[in-house]
Amino acid sequence: MARKRVAVLISGGGSNLQALIDHAARPGSSVEITLAVSNEPAAFGLERARHANIAARVVDHRDFSDRAAFEAAIDDRLHARDIELVCLAGFMRILTPEFVLRWQDRLLNIHPSLLPAFRGLDTHARALAAGVRVHGCTVHLVRPELDDGPILVQGVVPVFANDDPTRLAGRVLEAEHLCYPAALEGLASGALTIAGGRVTGAGRRLILHPSLAEA
Repeated sequence: MARKRVAVLISGGGSNLQALIDHAARPGSSVEITLAVSNEPAAFGLERARHANIAARVVDHRDFSDRAAFEAAIDDRLHARDIELVCLAGFMRILTPEFVLRWQDRLLNIHPSLLPAFRGLDTHARALAAGVRVHGCTVHLVRPELDDGPILVQGVVPVFANDDPTRLAGRVLEAEHLCYPAALEGLASGALTIAGGRVTGAGRRLILHPSLAEA
């Protein structure tokens, strides 16, 4: 079976992009990362892509009069590379419903909380303020509503008594680097499928931090 052609949209350092690149390089992977697009010209993630011989393109949102024109330029890049799946990985622009619907069930995002809890920003500080015992990340299919859509994979990490947002964020990021490749692989291989707005299939859907797995 031919590998799925994947683009990753980024705005910053691209650590999740790197996790996806590393996964795609493994024997038997169902995906090929063929394009990285950033709205920020200085994003280090572009260097990660170039180092892996992946096409790296800049579509600076400041060069466009509105979101529709900006997204049309991104679409042009995606179609030029025959992209089949798109991953948002630290892409700090809100996409219009029109773009999301064009890529429905082919557009993935990762959010640093166990959705539907803590949608939006400052998830780690809010989780600590709420006194939760576990926190984590969610890879989901994108829908027009913010941080909404069918859940593909979730990663669960413990919250420790001495945590601050930075320490907790680091633990969650480690989970993200496991969950995003698992979700993309599951969707690309057919191990995860979408039916009636819900995710089904035999693919891995829950990843626990080692301390939780041992409990």
